[in-house]
Amino acid sequence: MTDSSSGDRSYHVRTTLWVTLLTCSLIATPILVQAQDSDSSLSARLIEMRGEVDSLQSELNLQREEHKNRMAYLTAQQADLEASKDREALRVRQLEEDLEEMRLEVAAAGDTSETLTPVVLDHISALRNQVSSGYPFKVQERLAALDEISSQLENGVVNAQRAVNRVWAFVEDEIRISRENAIYTQSINLNGENVLVDIAKIGNTMMYFRTRDKSYGRAVSTGSGWRFELLESPADQEQVAVLFDSLRKQIRQGYFELPYALPAPGGSS
Repeated sequence: MTDSSSGDRSYHVRTTLWVTLLTCSLIATPILVQAQDSDSSLSARLIEMRGEVDSLQSELNLQREEHKNRMAYLTAQQADLEASKDREALRVRQLEEDLEEMRLEVAAAGDTSETLTPVVLDHISALRNQVSSGYPFKVQERLAALDEISSQLENGVVNAQRAVNRVWAFVEDEIRISRENAIYTQSINLNGENVLVDIAKIGNTMMYFRTRDKSYGRAVSTGSGWRFELLESPADQEQVAVLFDSLRKQIRQGYFELPYALPAPGGSS
């Protein structure tokens, strides 16, 4: 009886141990699978993150290059702007010197029309050359004003002293408009046609225009003179639109980002 009980207990222990081991094995198998799945998922995530880092690094490098190029472009623009300002300042000084020279010559010529007339006509001719080859602001109107003085002087409509006063006033007006930022209306040659437009002039350095259908463009200096061209980029057009709106509101100073429209080095001024 005792042997039989001992055998049953031994069998029960072995059976329990086997069941326990089997159960542990069954439990361990999902844990192992889960660990393997976790490792695979982590590896995939690391690969994905590495790709994202590489992509961000490439984008950063591209932005750095774009920034470098933009800064180089802005530096070149600034240098061109300074050179253009220097040329314009030189032109203003030249006008002031011409005006003073004319005063001295008029004083030396005396008060008679016979002696004054040649002096006045010489200065009108020099001014015509400057207007014709210079900044494309109301060129025909300015030339017409000079032609009127010349014609009236030669035909005896005005005397020489009166003509001198008008030429002085013309030169003083030239100096004023060379420093002015404002909106005007004038006719320009656009794609072979004369078109009436609004213009925004920045001193005698840059000029932009706006057509009646709200298209925007700029005046560009070339080796053979000035030409007017439309801006194709929507961003460029928006920048010029902001300039027109600011000048319309009498905001004549401030920071404006504008399309390039500076005179070419050595070109017309």
